[in-house]
Amino acid sequence: MNLPSEDPVLSPHTGWTRAHWEAVADELLAAVRPFASPSGSLVRLPGPASGSGEWSDDLEGYARTFLLAAFRAAHAAPEHAERILAPYATGLAAGTDPRSPERWPRPGELRQARVEAASVALALHETRALLWDRLPDAVRENTVGWLADLGGVEVPANNWVWFRAVVAAFLRSVDAPHAVADIAHAVEVTDSWYRGGGWYTDGGTSRFDHYNGWAMHLYPLWYCRISGDHEPLARYRDRLRTFLEDAVHLVGGDGAPLFQGRSLTYRFAAAAPFLTGALFDATPLPPGLTRRTASGMLRYFLDRGATEERGLLSLGWHRRFEAIRQNYSGPASPYWASKGFLGLLLPPDHPVWTATEEPLPVERGDFTRAIAAPGWLVSGTAADGVVRVVNHGTPRTPSGRDPFYARLAYTTHTAPELGPPDPAADFRLDGDARAGEAAPDNQVAPADAPAARAGLELLSLDGRVAVSHHESVTVASAVEGPWEVRVVWPDEPAPGRRLVIGGHALAADRPPAEPGPGVVRRADGLTSALLVLHPPAEPPPAHRAEHTNPFGAHSATPWHEAPAEGRVAVAVFLGTTDSAALPPAPRYDAASGEVTWPDGSRDVVAPD
Repeated sequence: MNLPSEDPVLSPHTGWTRAHWEAVADELLAAVRPFASPSGSLVRLPGPASGSGEWSDDLEGYARTFLLAAFRAAHAAPEHAERILAPYATGLAAGTDPRSPERWPRPGELRQARVEAASVALALHETRALLWDRLPDAVRENTVGWLADLGGVEVPANNWVWFRAVVAAFLRSVDAPHAVADIAHAVEVTDSWYRGGGWYTDGGTSRFDHYNGWAMHLYPLWYCRISGDHEPLARYRDRLRTFLEDAVHLVGGDGAPLFQGRSLTYRFAAAAPFLTGALFDATPLPPGLTRRTASGMLRYFLDRGATEERGLLSLGWHRRFEAIRQNYSGPASPYWASKGFLGLLLPPDHPVWTATEEPLPVERGDFTRAIAAPGWLVSGTAADGVVRVVNHGTPRTPSGRDPFYARLAYTTHTAPELGPPDPAADFRLDGDARAGEAAPDNQVAPADAPAARAGLELLSLDGRVAVSHHESVTVASAVEGPWEVRVVWPDEPAPGRRLVIGGHALAADRPPAEPGPGVVRRADGLTSALLVLHPPAEPPPAHRAEHTNPFGAHSATPWHEAPAEGRVAVAVFLGTTDSAALPPAPRYDAASGEVTWPDGSRDVVAPD
């Protein structure tokens, strides 16, 4: 990309300013233009179709990039804003015209159109004076008719309820008929999904993920922005403020968001809640920290190849990685990353753009943080910028088999080993099912039932210790710095049965080295280790795989297999080392259940 010079004074951590965001937005928008239909209503990007089909994917290409165009145009020079929005104006006319050969599928006709309608409505609201007010009456009438098709249509009981509500709010704002019940329903169920501490579950399940930020906090506030409804605004703002106190601790020192949950190909959409907080005066973070967080995420992905040769966002995490896709993922799906650009709605003289960048929590010092709603124990280390989450409360599905949710630990610097989607699974709405999950990474499970955490129940979460139960085992974790002590108790001795306990999967473009038993190390020094503390044993050679991890073509995982006849304790490490030698490890006393950390502090790890 052709980007401006960096500003190390204003932005000492990333070097990036508002000018970088504007330049990236311009290049992303320019890259999709060659793939637009003659009218611009359909944008067909290269790649395999989603489960909804090419017609739906083409609408997605329009709607999601229209959102980016709307954010970019907000404070652009008038002639530049006009150039940006011109193809979206002609595209809107053709897409909403039922007689056009380039028309869009209607929301009542095709499920995914219900998602994209919200992006169209939101973009129209933000470009009201630049676009909507200048449209011919016939185009406005067709647009109202197309959006109104969403009123009262069935949607899943999750964040989708807000797609209907946002569309209804926009229709109300232009004095068009709208479904009042859709708004009331979204407000009511969203309040029932709130679990405290700033955390929503996406649909009343045990699913906690990035949708909490880029959907469940974003759309209710945007509904208030469009509708002027102030009754729920105060509580939505308070909840986002509280969430951001946790969320900023989940960002790595290299700018990476946590690799956990579905739809990860949306990448820097993870910056949206931070910028939403600034836009709605709903953040506890100083402006320089907000920009450091958002710019760090944007640069993290662009520096690692998120755009391909033609400048298009690929399906993947760093570079293209097909195994990350869900059934609903099509070639244009990554452009939900456009949400990360909503900070461009803030004027250029806003403190988010003018304040000096401030360091992230993980850059200020080591920390441990318990987050109650999802059942997460979080640790960050300033020396390497790694943030780790030990997951004792988020299985997502009853089977507990989804690698994006059910692993015992996730980090900003590693990813689980991903098997391909199971073609026989029914996950049309928003779920996922995967096959081929034999890798042991961050799993604690009987060897004959790999990858399963069915019935996961959080038993306790206090300080730096968490305990949960799943399947036929109780698992306790204690964390300090780069270490986690993991203790496993089978419900009852099971002679002949064995337990698999895995550490973090380390991936790179070249096979990680294995300098010692239970230790794997990348060329950059990032090291993953699993040391057996009780009963004494030497772990086997690392589990190795190829093309199963979005962080690199070659992956290696330290692991251990033990008889399921009694307590097993291991020490799991993830951090950067200057040499093959690990830093001092914690000790575990099986008689007392006491963990002694390298600094001399202690924790008691017990089954309940």
